[in-house]
Amino acid sequence: MMLRTGLLLLPSRPASELSDLAARAEALGYDDFWLADERFFREVYALLALAAARTTRIRLGPCVTDPFSRHPALTAMAIATLDEISGGRAVLGIGAGVSGFRELGINAERSAVAIREAVELIRQLLGGQNVTVKGQRVSFNDGRLDFAPRRAKIPIYVASQREAGCRVAGRVADGAIMQGCVAEPLLRFFRKTVADGAQRAERDPAQVELVARINVCVSDDVHAARNAMRPTVVRSLVAQRPDFFTFRTAGLELPEPLRTHVLGLPYTHDVAPLMKVAPLVPDAFVDAVTLAGSAADVAKGVARLARSGIGQLMVYPVASQGSIVGTIERFQTEVMPAVRKELERS
Repeated sequence: MMLRTGLLLLPSRPASELSDLAARAEALGYDDFWLADERFFREVYALLALAAARTTRIRLGPCVTDPFSRHPALTAMAIATLDEISGGRAVLGIGAGVSGFRELGINAERSAVAIREAVELIRQLLGGQNVTVKGQRVSFNDGRLDFAPRRAKIPIYVASQREAGCRVAGRVADGAIMQGCVAEPLLRFFRKTVADGAQRAERDPAQVELVARINVCVSDDVHAARNAMRPTVVRSLVAQRPDFFTFRTAGLELPEPLRTHVLGLPYTHDVAPLMKVAPLVPDAFVDAVTLAGSAADVAKGVARLARSGIGQLMVYPVASQGSIVGTIERFQTEVMPAVRKELERS
C-alpha cells in the first residue's frame, strides 16, 4: 500500500523562504509541493516557478485555485506554463475558494457547476483545442492557447468538503481533495460521495485518487499541539457557516458560546481574532479534523487514513511552538517511517 505525501503552504512567507522550503520538502521525500492561491498573499504561480527552479522531482501546483477569481482559460495558460518550466511536474488543484471574494465583488454561487465547467474547459485547452463554450457559470468564445502545452493531461484535483463538489471530483477529476477528513464519518462521506460521482459518470472510482488535506502538528506535548490547532478550527468554522457541514457530518454540534462568536467573525488569516475564540473549541472538534500529537500518535492516524483508501496525505504544518519546519521535518523523518511499519503489519 503506497501513500503519497504532499506539503501545503500558505504564501505568507518571503519568496526565497518558500523556495527553500520546496527544496527541503523534496529532499525530505515529499511527493507534492502545494501552495494556496489565497488573496491577498504572494502570487502563487510566480512562487511555484521559483520552486520549480529549486527542485527536480517533486510535483508542484496550486491548492487550490478557483474558477471565479481566475478565469479557467487563464488557469489553463498558467498551469501549462508551470508544466513547461518544471519539466512536466505541474499538478492543478481547483476548488470553490473563499478568500478575497468580498473584496473583488465575486458571486461564487453554484460553485460545483463552475468547477466542473472549469475542469472541462481547462482539459480542452490543454489538449490544443479551439473552444467555444457557453456554460451556466463558465463561458469562453472561440479561443485557444497560443502555444503547445508540454502535456495535455496535467493531473487535475478537485477540492471540496461538500456533497456536490465531491461528486464533481468523482465525475471529472484525477483526484479528490477533502480538508479535515479525519473522523470516521467524514472518511465514509468522502469515499462514498466521490465514488458515487465516478459511477454516475461511468468511471472506475479507483481511478480517482483520494487526498486527505489535514492540518498536522507533531509535538510531544499533546495539549500544546491541540491548542496550536484550535485557531485553525475556528477559521474552518467561519468558512463553513452557517451550517458547519464538516463538523455536523462528524456528529458534532457547536456549543452555543462558540457558535455565537464564530457567526460574528469575518473570514481572516489574522490569527488575533481567531485566538480569542480558540479556547472555546472542544478537543473533540480538534481531533475530528486534525492530526495533533506525538509522532507515534500522528502515525497511527495517518495509517488509519491510508487503510481507509486515502492515497495522499497533504500536510498543512502547524507549530505548537517555534517554526513549522519542525513539523515538516518530523512528519517525514519520524511519522512516515512509523506509518510504513504500521502498514506492513496490516
